[in-house]
Amino acid sequence: MTRIREDIQNVFEQDPASGSRLQVFLTYPGLHAVWLYRIAHFFWGLKLPLLARMISQFGRFLTGIEIHPGATIGRRFFIDHGMGVVIGETTVIGDDVTIFQGVTLGGTGKEEGKRHPTLENGVLVSAGARVLGNITIGAYSKVGASSVVLKDVPPNSTVVGIPGRVVIQDGIKVDAPLDHKLPDPVSECQERMEIELERLRQEVELIKGGLHK
Repeated sequence: MTRIREDIQNVFEQDPASGSRLQVFLTYPGLHAVWLYRIAHFFWGLKLPLLARMISQFGRFLTGIEIHPGATIGRRFFIDHGMGVVIGETTVIGDDVTIFQGVTLGGTGKEEGKRHPTLENGVLVSAGARVLGNITIGAYSKVGASSVVLKDVPPNSTVVGIPGRVVIQDGIKVDAPLDHKLPDPVSECQERMEIELERLRQEVELIKGGLHK
């Protein structure tokens, strides 16, 4: 009960629109997701992965927030709104961390073992951001909305962009030009097709030339 009261009090400190304690208790999906995660994590620690995953999936269905029961999460973790949040198995989250809707704390698909990020104490991750791979976001750093972070971020920093780059560190602006260019698979496919068609055209021209001789 102490942890539940602490979680509810944390909502009042984080969200000025929180209303009454009963309203927070009944209507905040971020709280429900964290509470269900703790139950699932308990059974995960007992080597009952099926039961843990079933509870986790129920939490996902109920809240729209997916937290793997193997993740490690500290105290006063606050998920604001929360729809679409995904937290991977080997994620480590410190105390007093806040994340918003649409955040992914995921892997890159290329790693084994620890393959998800570590968020140290006091980190804030804004809406739609992607923090991917076995990287560390230093204490009290902020990740801007829709950023894609693939490298370690030092403490007390602000990182934005695709890929994410540090623009403020220890309160000092960092000269880091941003690159928001994303891969365009449609254009890449079209370029490959054009190259292939040109190759085929040249082969047809060679065959025609051979027939006319």
